[in-house]
Amino acid sequence: MASMTTGTPSRADANRRRILDVALAELLRDPDASMDQIARAAGVVRRTVYGHFPNREALVGTLVDGAVDAVAAAHAAGRAAAEGPAESVALATLRVWEVADRYRILVALAQRSVTMQGIRDRLTPVREACAGVLQRGLDDGVFSSPLPAPALAYVHEQLLFALMEAVNEGLLAAEEAGRSAAVTALTAAGVPASRATELVAKLSD
Repeated sequence: MASMTTGTPSRADANRRRILDVALAELLRDPDASMDQIARAAGVVRRTVYGHFPNREALVGTLVDGAVDAVAAAHAAGRAAAEGPAESVALATLRVWEVADRYRILVALAQRSVTMQGIRDRLTPVREACAGVLQRGLDDGVFSSPLPAPALAYVHEQLLFALMEAVNEGLLAAEEAGRSAAVTALTAAGVPASRATELVAKLSD
């Protein structure tokens, strides 16, 4: 409790933060990294890791929570910098991909240990914000879709997951994926491909 009142992180807090940082790096390098490997890389004994995280699933779940926070912040930043629904979708997707690309392997791991439903639950605020942007675009005639905005927001979310898997499988170059995701999100919302490509290119410059 002392660290909460003084504002200075305790040794335990610092250890936990270091374990999380090292765990993310190790899992990106080796998705099958064990708790023992993570402990060695963090320079702590195995008991210290288990003192913070009872099992690997809990560790991955905590990393996913951090990833979701980063995605939510990136999505909000993209929306705030945009003018109009089309720019909002494009910029939010570009900003999210910059963050999501770092967590591609983590998402694949989370699908095994946290379950997709757990990830969907965590992303609910981002999805609702996305649905709001899409609804404005549909109302203004910027977007055109047979799907209602909440369903279209699910499509956009799953699109990002699918592109992460495509990069993981070597089907899409990571450096191209952000722009590809933004263009595809816009075309899924009914924006002509030529217009979507032009807009994303302008926003990426």
